[in-house]
Amino acid sequence: MKIIYNESCIKTISRMEDGSINLVITSPPYNMRLRIRNDKYTLREKSEHFSKKYSFFDDALPINDFYEFHKGVIKELLRVSSIVCYNFQIVTGSKEAFFKIIGDFSGNIKDIIIWDKGHGQPSMHKGVLNSTYEMILVLESDNKKGRQIQNAKFERGKMDNIIRIGRDRNESKINSAVFPEKLVGKLVESFSLKGDLVYDPFCGSGTVPVVCEKLGRNWIGSEIITEQYKESLLRVQHITNNLFK
Repeated sequence: MKIIYNESCIKTISRMEDGSINLVITSPPYNMRLRIRNDKYTLREKSEHFSKKYSFFDDALPINDFYEFHKGVIKELLRVSSIVCYNFQIVTGSKEAFFKIIGDFSGNIKDIIIWDKGHGQPSMHKGVLNSTYEMILVLESDNKKGRQIQNAKFERGKMDNIIRIGRDRNESKINSAVFPEKLVGKLVESFSLKGDLVYDPFCGSGTVPVVCEKLGRNWIGSEIITEQYKESLLRVQHITNNLFK
């Protein structure tokens, strides 16, 4: 199967059978517009720069809504997939939610891969660390304790839990935080085999399908934002003209 759905991942996953996916690789939106003022969560005002960067969605769920949404998505992904790689960055709008999620799924998290991007933009406020890394939760639903990843495909001693890869040159006109193809390729080859089915519930501009196509994997994507969905189709069609007939 090779298809990208223009819909919420919740809708796509609801149609999937238990254990029907070999691997999930995804990087959801960061919830960048949620800020704290006077010790309370508030929305960041939309500057001209921000409006261009996030012109198709607010990226500002209330923190509890953000938490409940991603908790529900991860729970469903563990139902349908053998292994889940869930990337996130610690920002104001996600920190509290993802730290709670790490606790909620502590039994499913086999390890956390640190994606070292090499450098980060200067922090916006005093006392805030520059962010030069993101985290990739590696989860399985096998109910086995310890750090051994049952569905790993890499040889012993060949995969580190720190991956040092800078961001790709961003050619997307819509998505300002495109997953590097080299990073996705590392995950695809480490946790799946040729012919396996890989799913990205937050497909964005289509990096996961593009990499899977290059590496001989089947793939499914979900992207709710129509503009990004169309861009993802164009990227994949650039690889082959026969996928979406």
